[in-house]
Amino acid sequence: MRIPYFPGCTLHSKAKGLDYSTRGSLAALGIELTELPQWTCCGTVFPLAQDNYIGMVAAARILANAAKEEGGKLVTVCSFCYHVLKRVNYVIKNNLEARTKLNDYLEENYTGEIEPVHPLEICKEDVGFNVIRDKAARSLKGLKVACYYGCMLVRPASEMNFDDPENPTIMEELVSALGAEVVEYPNKTTCCGSYQVLHDNALVMQRVEDILNSATAKGAEAIITSCPLCQFNLDWLQEKILQENAGFQKIPVLYFTQLLGLALELPQESLGLDQHYVDPRPLLVGA
Repeated sequence: MRIPYFPGCTLHSKAKGLDYSTRGSLAALGIELTELPQWTCCGTVFPLAQDNYIGMVAAARILANAAKEEGGKLVTVCSFCYHVLKRVNYVIKNNLEARTKLNDYLEENYTGEIEPVHPLEICKEDVGFNVIRDKAARSLKGLKVACYYGCMLVRPASEMNFDDPENPTIMEELVSALGAEVVEYPNKTTCCGSYQVLHDNALVMQRVEDILNSATAKGAEAIITSCPLCQFNLDWLQEKILQENAGFQKIPVLYFTQLLGLALELPQESLGLDQHYVDPRPLLVGA
């Protein structure tokens, strides 16, 4: 099965390991991701003003280009990209004025026929967790994993339509299929601070510390995320937190396809595990 793929900006720069692990894991499950021949940044943030059509142009162009490919879907690894693409697609399908103006500007005739999807949805709906359970050659039994969703993947629920916005469980289902132990904790949909890290480090550090402490207090040995920016914030800031709080307990933070790839016995060098600030390899070697 082939599905068009929009990697987004970070997957070709800082987060190459996430790109490699996603492509490799899905390929092992029979899904080939075919990168769009032409793409740009999605815009990162969905415009809050309803008539800010220029803020939707980048995402609308990506969707229109994807509609020219086979598959009817567009996979993106980044929760921000997924959020923007899905919400712009929702506007195009439900707002005639917006659809007309965007198509006139782009000289396209896109009507919202593409379905933006996250790799988690591919794993659950196109592959199936039972199939993943059968294909997982390496058992992760005994590894205690907490799942972190953040906010962009699940909200607003009326437009994203992705699991329960208050208590999503799709990653927990995957963790269970891989044989690891799910750790429940209360902060899995709390915002990590997102791009505020660029100008308010202290604010984001406090949010990250609260999230990580919440998980480790419940016994988590590793955290998996569904968003590259969340993964970066939760991973990168730990050393700074430790400098200010000697009692802080560091914990490896992975994108979920890195854990999936490990269970599928993909080569570790293809998973980007060496690119983390908190090295997950000592923990995962013994998993």
